[in-house]
Amino acid sequence: MKPLLLIDVDGPLNPYAAKPSRRPEGYQTHRMRPSGWENPWQKPLRVWLNPAHGAQLQALPFDLVWCTTWQHEANEWIGPHIGLPELPVIEWPDSARTARSDGVFWKTEGVVRWAEGRSFAWIDDDFTDKDRDYVARRHAGPALLHWISPRLGLLDHDLQALTEWADSLDADAA
Repeated sequence: MKPLLLIDVDGPLNPYAAKPSRRPEGYQTHRMRPSGWENPWQKPLRVWLNPAHGAQLQALPFDLVWCTTWQHEANEWIGPHIGLPELPVIEWPDSARTARSDGVFWKTEGVVRWAEGRSFAWIDDDFTDKDRDYVARRHAGPALLHWISPRLGLLDHDLQALTEWADSLDADAA
């Protein structure tokens, strides 16, 4: 069974923290109105997406899963622009989206629960070593929390690191 790749949108796929006047190379600008942006007087959300990312992600030795506050809307607003098929989604109850007193990112507990011991890599721009420690203590299987710069987005060296990690799981099983 392949490991899971849990994919956040804002940061890894949408380098939202890049300078507003400098769209990163290879990215295209999209204007979107996902839930929460439905007010007709509110300017549409600017999202930068790289159309090459879909094929690059699908070429990795993982089962892909959305791990984003976009939830199911990632299949509607993000996937089609980068060539991804509909993916499973980790759902977040509204009550989960609050800061924790221990400094662990609010998604982390839900990720561990959702993965149920299955090997996973997670790409996001919001976790820290506190999250890595939490996962190491509470997740029964191998896990890689791979930070992606929200200024740069997903790069070739990130794809290589993910592939090497997945390949190391195969080597351990042999």
